[in-house]
Amino acid sequence: MLLLSSSFLGITNDGLATAAKIVILFIVVIWAALIFWTYADARRRIDDPMLIACATAASLFPFVGTIVYTIVRPPEYLDDVRLRELEMHAAESRLHQLDWSLCPYCDYEIRNDYVRCPSCLHRLKEPCRNCGKPLEPSWRICPYCEYEVVPGAASAPAPVQSARRRRRSSETAAIDSPQQ
Repeated sequence: MLLLSSSFLGITNDGLATAAKIVILFIVVIWAALIFWTYADARRRIDDPMLIACATAASLFPFVGTIVYTIVRPPEYLDDVRLRELEMHAAESRLHQLDWSLCPYCDYEIRNDYVRCPSCLHRLKEPCRNCGKPLEPSWRICPYCEYEVVPGAASAPAPVQSARRRRRSSETAAIDSPQQ
């Protein structure tokens, strides 16, 4: 602790000298607290360790350094920046999961149930011959009306037969056909 003699301040009254020493101690404590606050705040707002050190060193100039740091500091915390970026990434992911995508020919926004692109008129999917809903090229059955898509001819689906009906038809075909 810095001990000041009462003659240094030019005060001869002991009560006033003690009060002056308490005020000086209070100012030194406030100054040290501002140095710590500047360091702690800079760590939450600045990613570069060199800039954190410069901000803390600037706050060593009594009160002025902290005021200058307060004026030029970044407006938001690093955690807030990271959270905003994470929320934006999540929102972009949700948008990709929605019904909208881009036409592979003209990059126009299309929905996943479009058969043709409204901009360039390219055929995007083949419609089901039974219900007219768009079919993905890799589908073997229409998920809406259960019509089987004939391989190689996505536009001409055949009705789906149950397993029992297929087995009966194969059994009758085996009985009807002459064995060799």
